[in-house]
Amino acid sequence: MQQADPKISIIVSTYNSEAWLEKVLWGFECQTFKDFEVVIADDGSGPKTKALLEAMEKNVSYPIIHVWQEDDGFQKSRILNKAVLACNSSYIIMTDGDCIPREDFVEVHYINKEPGYFISGGYYMLPMNISQAITRKDIEDQKCFNINWLKEMGIPKTFKNNKLTARGFISTLFNTFTPTNASWNGHNSSGWKKDILNVNGFDERMQYGGQDRELGERLFNFGIKSKQLRYSAVCVHLDHKRGYRTPQSIEKNKGIRRETKTKKQVWTHYGITK
Repeated sequence: MQQADPKISIIVSTYNSEAWLEKVLWGFECQTFKDFEVVIADDGSGPKTKALLEAMEKNVSYPIIHVWQEDDGFQKSRILNKAVLACNSSYIIMTDGDCIPREDFVEVHYINKEPGYFISGGYYMLPMNISQAITRKDIEDQKCFNINWLKEMGIPKTFKNNKLTARGFISTLFNTFTPTNASWNGHNSSGWKKDILNVNGFDERMQYGGQDRELGERLFNFGIKSKQLRYSAVCVHLDHKRGYRTPQSIEKNKGIRRETKTKKQVWTHYGITK
């Protein structure tokens, strides 16, 4: 008997970061909403990532699809486009292989999805010592989202802690009044596959620096609105170095984004359809 397509496809981007990716995959195993697949957008990782995914597949309840390309420098836009095509659901969540989702992460995206909209979620950044200390049990017990546990581990008291503690009416209030724009964020956003295809996916000329935002800007130009859920759709962001961030790539990407905005462009000629 043919299995029905999952209700949600989750794209997780990764590159040679097995320890972090494993924690993220355990985070998805703990979800309250279970009807999803995980599509790994792998920008050229070595055999260790493949071995991890083969091992995890035997231990998690959701299907894993591994989409891989040769290592050709930072080509996240290109692998994300390939991953979009591999998704079997009409609705896609995108996140990164260093963002552990809270147990209600998929459910929040699922119940808030709406035709004509994409969802913009947030993240809570962790320092390196806590990123390394988090175990599978801490994820299963949801300790890494518990502000008291994090304070014991040395997290300072700041307003950002509300991302982890706000629930119900309070989270709705913060979502409404946050000064942050509801942009498309690579670490935590979701939208309809047909909308992403209608703007031709990510611009593959863009390397590190705002390629996710530029996709969102073309979705806006196409007439899609956004919902701000940074205090409801929650993930914790593990720390890592960013060796692929260069002033040249940032500047080049800024130029492409300026053109998208001023010309109100919807379609990129450097996306999924060449």
